[in-house]
Amino acid sequence: MSEDITRLVERMTETWNAGDSAGYAGLFTEDADYITFFGLHLKGRKAIEETHRALFRTSVKLAEGGPAPIVRPLTGDVALVIAGGNSSVDGVPDPSRQSVITLTALRTPEGWRFASFQNSRVSRP
Repeated sequence: MSEDITRLVERMTETWNAGDSAGYAGLFTEDADYITFFGLHLKGRKAIEETHRALFRTSVKLAEGGPAPIVRPLTGDVALVIAGGNSSVDGVPDPSRQSVITLTALRTPEGWRFASFQNSRVSRP
């Protein structure tokens, strides 16, 4: 379970950096809930693809590598995933864009997919 889900998280970075909005959206369930760092709630794979199509035309890229995601199985078919991330703009790393992402992974007939995504900027008190 953990290896498959970790690979799914890696595919998020790969498809994002390739500008592949269909591939990125395909990592989510048809009815996924996707909440951006600024609170926009996207509902479903189609909305995720459409929104990211425009975003992927920008120079924002995700940093590869970093710590492994935390995968906490909840049942045999559902897991909580916590991952960190950072990004660059125009090839320049931007520490102010550091995020923590919480996802719900679900085993589907298509394989593991994300049913929810919540992105929050890391802040310090």
